[in-house]
Amino acid sequence: HASTALLLPSARCLFDQPVQLKVEGLRSRQVVTMRARSTDEKGVVFSSSATYRADGSGEIDLLRDPSLSGSYVGVEPMGLLWSMKADALHKRFQKPCALNPHVVKFSLHEEDREDRMLAEVTNERLLIGNGVSRVPVKGRNYQGVLFTPPEGPFPAVLDLCTLMSEKRASLLANKGFVVLTVPVYTDHPDNVKQIHLDHFNEAVDFLQQQPKVGSKGVGIMARSKGGDIALSLAAFVSGVKAVVSINGCNAVVSVPLYYQNHQIISPLGSDITKLITTESGASIIKYGLGDPLAEENKDSLVPIEQAKGRFLFVASEDDLNWDSKAYMDQMAERLKRHGKENFETLCYPGAGHLLEPPYSPYCASSFHRLVHHVVLWGGEARAHAEAEVHLWSKIQEFFRTHLSCDAAQTKPKL
Repeated sequence: HASTALLLPSARCLFDQPVQLKVEGLRSRQVVTMRARSTDEKGVVFSSSATYRADGSGEIDLLRDPSLSGSYVGVEPMGLLWSMKADALHKRFQKPCALNPHVVKFSLHEEDREDRMLAEVTNERLLIGNGVSRVPVKGRNYQGVLFTPPEGPFPAVLDLCTLMSEKRASLLANKGFVVLTVPVYTDHPDNVKQIHLDHFNEAVDFLQQQPKVGSKGVGIMARSKGGDIALSLAAFVSGVKAVVSINGCNAVVSVPLYYQNHQIISPLGSDITKLITTESGASIIKYGLGDPLAEENKDSLVPIEQAKGRFLFVASEDDLNWDSKAYMDQMAERLKRHGKENFETLCYPGAGHLLEPPYSPYCASSFHRLVHHVVLWGGEARAHAEAEVHLWSKIQEFFRTHLSCDAAQTKPKL
């Protein structure tokens, strides 16, 4: 009397696609433990578990049935994925390269008996879709990876990640965008004494010259430190049509910003004594950054009112990295004061700093490479996971709306 676990529509899917996990062939009302397990690229094992009760016909369907206990409770069809945790504290799931799929093993066990496995199924979650090309790019002053979908033309997006990561860029390319991902820091952040906007301008120009790009300008998406670079590009560089800034600051943080060999914005200072250490050993750094609106910091604010493009400002209300919600409100206020209506805001209560494409294991705390501390990122796992699903579709919709590909100006095919 064998039970089987099925993944619908398929055991292979894209990383950001939901799957439906179903079990058949159990005894009527049998209680079982379901587990998910995955190893990241650093070799760290992440896992989750949840207890389910079969219906009268010995079936369980995660779209319909609630978890009774475990890593989460209630009806959460993708709960086994976002609730995965590492055995060790303060670990973040590392998936920097788009070529390697996120492989998750789902297994079914007799209640609380890990040694009695009833069924298992492997989910291969691909980061790069069919026919999307991945090309490492080295410009004069920047390096990155370019993702191009088949056919075309497509709108162009520059993904500014704080430290190199391909996940968000490749997943967006799967949706019909030419995406170039470029890290803000290629060197160790401690060695970076200034940032030159020209280097990112060069990346914008490179993107616009790509043969499959059909949009007149480019979009930019960024989170955290990448946010102030994205805002600055919108303010100083032509051709930036749409910016998504996720949990970014309205001032330039940590190092001065240069453009055409002049310092254009001075950095907002921080105060290391304002760290709050918690019992787990992780610190809350939210209160360490200076107040962007204080008189002595006004030269660190980005003059976003100069921007010609559109903004989507996104803030997590429970961000413990810094006060994203306040920065978002200040930016909205500044644009309104200048008579501008070229922005929309999106706010997520219960979400933390690290908003990612959906179905990533939620990370509560990890080592912050820019401040050299293990930090709490904020957020409550379920609310954070829901925010990621919602935001991901909003980003695509925003770029599609504001980076239209005009059929008349597509480059002729030879």
